[in-house]
Amino acid sequence: MSWYSFKPYVSAAERRRKAEAAGKKMASKFGRSLAPIALASTKIAATFWGKAWCDNLESYSDYASRLPRGRSYVRNGSVIDLQITKGKVEALVQGSELYKISIKFSPLISKHWSDFKTRHSGKVTNLLDLLQGRLSKEILSEITAQGTGLFPHPKEITLECSCPDWADMCKHVAAVLYGVGARLDNSPELFFALRGVDMEELISAASETATAPVAEGAAGSALEGADLADIFGVEIESSPTPPPQASKTKASKQRKPVRKKALPKKQATKPKAKAPKKKPSSSPHKMR
Repeated sequence: MSWYSFKPYVSAAERRRKAEAAGKKMASKFGRSLAPIALASTKIAATFWGKAWCDNLESYSDYASRLPRGRSYVRNGSVIDLQITKGKVEALVQGSELYKISIKFSPLISKHWSDFKTRHSGKVTNLLDLLQGRLSKEILSEITAQGTGLFPHPKEITLECSCPDWADMCKHVAAVLYGVGARLDNSPELFFALRGVDMEELISAASETATAPVAEGAAGSALEGADLADIFGVEIESSPTPPPQASKTKASKQRKPVRKKALPKKQATKPKAKAPKKKPSSSPHKMR
């Protein structure tokens, strides 16, 4: 006989019944309602943040062979409570008994976060688009990049479970990790709480870029080719463009002075002498 024996197997239906009873009991004990993981279908996550969370965990060989053990647990409602706070997840999972799980996440490396904000400053302008994952492929690929992205890698995760399983990632822990992905479907803002960063810094960085002072001449060049009617919503009559005027300096060099011809002076005309009046001739004397 082995020095250690596991608890007897409990069917999924029995675990579900125990989970519901334990949930009511713990809610009464804690004086608050629990936050169970209840899937609408067999699909654990459907949105960008939920799917990216699960895909990231499964991409690491340390977790790939162990995570599947928790899928059935999270699907049949065995995770009766899952609380996400800054850098930490605490959960209750119903197995053969009720187990307590605690998972801690190291804060995102400040340089990674700072570099990410710098590279994409001005590109993430809407908080709703960020939470719904409606971003460019370039940004999404950087978010999910293994090792350099925003998602945690195994060295940044510390796992604890109250069950007797010697493995760091038992099926209860695996169920909780999948449960985080399911929770991010409905509350993607919790991802940034887990990583210890402020998501609004991305939006404020975009605002600072938009309101940054424009260099002299940049505004003019930007509007130079713009359609003012489209910008201001009015029709503007176009006036004929006057021909370009040469500068005074160039004009003075190119234009030769024109000498005016002196008009001929008018010669003074002497008044014409009046002809002497003819005296009437005396009538000839008749010869006597």
